[in-house]
Amino acid sequence: MADADIILVTGVSGFVGSAVALKLAASGARVRGLVRASSARTNLHDFPGELVEGDARDPVAMARAMAGVRQLYHVAADYRIWARDPEEIVRNNRASAATVMEAALAAGVERIVYTSSVATLLPGDHKSSGGRPSDETRPATPEQAVGAYKRSKVVAERLVEAMVAEQGLPAVIVNPSTPIGARDARPTPTGRIIVEAASGRMPAFVESGLNLVHVDDVADGHIAAMAKGRIGERYVLGGQDVALREMLATVAGIVGRKPPTVRIPRAPLFPLAWVNEQVARVTGKDPFLTLDSLRMAAHDMYYSSAKAEVELGYRARPYREALAEAIAWFAQAGMLA
Repeated sequence: MADADIILVTGVSGFVGSAVALKLAASGARVRGLVRASSARTNLHDFPGELVEGDARDPVAMARAMAGVRQLYHVAADYRIWARDPEEIVRNNRASAATVMEAALAAGVERIVYTSSVATLLPGDHKSSGGRPSDETRPATPEQAVGAYKRSKVVAERLVEAMVAEQGLPAVIVNPSTPIGARDARPTPTGRIIVEAASGRMPAFVESGLNLVHVDDVADGHIAAMAKGRIGERYVLGGQDVALREMLATVAGIVGRKPPTVRIPRAPLFPLAWVNEQVARVTGKDPFLTLDSLRMAAHDMYYSSAKAEVELGYRARPYREALAEAIAWFAQAGMLA
């Protein structure tokens, strides 16, 4: 890649976006990062490239950001499990995907990696019943997605797929599972669970499962998708399938606390989740427990990265390493009790 070639990364103030930008810069690439004026700058104090302010939903801002860009990583997203107006999440993620991709086409960007999510895939069956993890062959419809965030990602991914098929958009789609690690500044919903567990504020749990992956491995997967991914294909970028009980026990072991042993059925928690959401409407603070999160917990959110491993050479380290780095970062940031 010539020195003049620019790689644009949207969402560089975020968890995954900052990881992608740092990896690219470390390889010697010329990186331009798009950030909203209102975004926190925690992950940008030593950003190794050019920063431009703009909203991914703004066509004028995106046309300006695309100037001279050869490759694009569209990582930015409205990542909220709850909002006063849930449809706002859907509108935001659809609009940003459409605006960014249209600007990329107009600017003649040669290659794109679009960051979707495993939220766009139907969950696999419970492992306890002999089920298998989900993969790229199980796309969900908007009607099948649980909650506004998942629905928003399905809608946006289908839009990108349609632009690939109908307009020749040169995009590869990646579907990260549940990234954890350093720089989870907001933090993400999973990061909040880690903070609460490491602080000794999660004495019980519901029976569920997650696919945990180091955020830097997800970033490496993005770069591999740019180099080797097939246009129009999707690739799960995951790590290890882990029962929530096991994850919380691992967190407890790292910080020297006793692991929670009380399993709570989901049904009695729905009224509490409803109350949490009503309080959030008044305070404006995100609720820790939501109705959608309980609905999601009915499934083991386990996923296979076999396709990415074969086609992209993707690899993920053990999830415990990612948990340890996440806890160390949260502690250094003063977020643990």
